[in-house]
Formats: sequence, C-alpha cells, structure tokens
Amino acid sequence: MNRLKVITDAFTLKGIDGVLVSEMKNVRYLSGFAGSSACLLISSHRKILITDFRYKEQAGKESAGYDIVIDAGERPKLIVEKAKSLGIKMLGFESTVTYAFYKELLGKGVRIKALTNFVEDLRKIKDRREIILISEAISRAEKSFLEIRPFIRRGSSERSISLMLEERLKKNGCGLFPFDIIVASGPNSSMPHARPTDNKIKAGDLVVIDWGGEAGGYFSDMTRTLLVKGRCMAKKKEIYEIVLKANKRAINSVMEGARATDVDEAAREVIREEGYDDFFGHGTGHGVGLDVHELPRISRLGRESVRAGMVFTIEPGIYVPGLGGVRIEDMVVAGKRGCRVLTGLPKDLEVVH
Repeated sequence: MNRLKVITDAFTLKGIDGVLVSEMKNVRYLSGFAGSSACLLISSHRKILITDFRYKEQAGKESAGYDIVIDAGERPKLIVEKAKSLGIKMLGFESTVTYAFYKELLGKGVRIKALTNFVEDLRKIKDRREIILISEAISRAEKSFLEIRPFIRRGSSERSISLMLEERLKKNGCGLFPFDIIVASGPNSSMPHARPTDNKIKAGDLVVIDWGGEAGGYFSDMTRTLLVKGRCMAKKKEIYEIVLKANKRAINSVMEGARATDVDEAAREVIREEGYDDFFGHGTGHGVGLDVHELPRISRLGRESVRAGMVFTIEPGIYVPGLGGVRIEDMVVAGKRGCRVLTGLPKDLEVVH
C-alpha cells in the first residue's frame, strides 16, 4: 500500500488540496521520521517535513523523498508560507491540534479545514512489516514475563514485580513502554487500571498483570491473571473460567465483515448470562500499533466493521470489589475467514502454590 498515494487520492473527497500532519505518530507512519518534533506538509505534487535544527541530520536519514525544512521557532508562520508556495488554497489539518496552534494558522491567507482521523483511518490496516514488528513486540513482552514469572508469589510486592518486568523488557530490546505496567493483587485487582503499590501478594489473591512490549516503534498489549492458593478459591476460579470463555467466544467471532459491536457483544453476552454484566464496564478491545490505543474500537460504541489486517486486543474482564478481578487479554490480526491470535502465553488458570 502506497500510504502517501492513499492520502493524496483522498484530497478531492475531503475538499482540500493539501494536508498538514502534526501528530507525531502520524508523521512517523507517513515519513519514517522518529524524532519528537516535526510536521508534514503534503500536496499532490510535493511533500515537506518541517522540523528544528536538532533533527536536521536525523530527518535527512529517515525521511527519504521529503524536502527537509528547518524552522527557526515560528512554525505556524513557516507552514503558511510553504503552503502558499505549494499553491494550497484549502489546507486540511488534524483536529487534534491545540487551540493556540489553530489560531496561529487562522486568517493567514490560506483557508483551513479540520480533519478527524484522516491518517488514523489508514493506520487501522496493518501491512506485513507492521505485523512483523508487532509480533516482535509481543515476543519481547512474553519472554520478559516468563523470566519474572517465578517471582509472582506470596510475599512479593506489586511494585517489585512491576520493576522487574520493566527491567526485563528493557534488556529484551524494548526502547519504549506502551503504558505503565499494571500489577494488581487482592482487592486492588478489582480496579482495571490499578497502579502497582507496595501491597504484598497474599494467599487467595487474584493477581492481574497488564503489560506490553515494543519493537521498531510498534507496541503490544496483553494481560494475564494468576490465582494464589488460599481462601474463596471456588468463586475466583468460577470468575476466571467465565472470562476465559468470553475471551475465546470473542476471538472466534472475529472475521472480515463482522461488526466491532458484535465482537464486543460476543464477550459481553457470556459475562451477562453468568450474572456479572455489572462488573464488566470497559470495551472488549482496541487497536494496537504505533499507539497502544488506536482504531478500531471493539466496544458497544464501535461504529465500523472488522477488516482483514486490523490488529486489536480482546480483553474481557470481571471486577468484583472486595473479591478481586480477572482480565485475560490477547492480540489478534483479523483475516477474511477468522483471525490469528498473535499472543502465545497459556490462558488456562495458573494457581500459584
């Protein structure tokens, strides 16, 4: 897929004759530039990467085919000047820009039009190289988890496990972290986004570990839940098996043409039938790529159909205050007649003795 051609071919449909791309993940997606400060100005016949002096050499190496322009601290003014020089009369810009930046562009001789998810919609479908990088990010994350798995036991603190996992991720090649690692045990595990504390794992605790890896700027995201032998085992095992069933049911529903809402409902129906609907309040999944949360949305609010090449999570959960929580999260790539599960860690309940 020629990403730039797809972008420029959409100009007429969007009513523009050029586009400003300022979201850094979108800049990287279209140009290969991996620095922290840049924007792209793209017309049907020319493409410019604007950055500052710090990245002059890097941009030249990473962004073949782009004219590299160095700004001197007045980027909005430079953007307007370059847009005029390219003959752009209606300039599309990403609606995520700050209001201050928008005002800087407004009324400077070029008409502007806000675009929502202009590049993000293109990013939903992963190509072969992207899937290879995501798979490597998964491999690094899973290897790191297996290396620290022996330390997930009674007496270990949530924070110590989180720090060990972070260290292993770095040693296994992850230059970035997609999000702060979640390690939540006992009562903390009923909070889907609990932060690691000094709380020590106790007998009978459910332990939720949510983490991800990185490779070439692409991320992975997965969750596994363990159970420490102790009290109230039957109820916790029951909840785990319900979540596992929901996870598998949703995965089996993924194929090209399925609605995102139907994939979400496949998981939600299992949990609802078992009487735990009030304890599953988040969506079933989300896209993962250059961002750890990107399109598509696999939830009750998802407004699209699954397409081959989409990569997203399947992560149903049940969270019961006072008892604990269970989440089982995998990553899949959609195909025409089903999907391929990219994550490979076992999902059968592991009881820590």
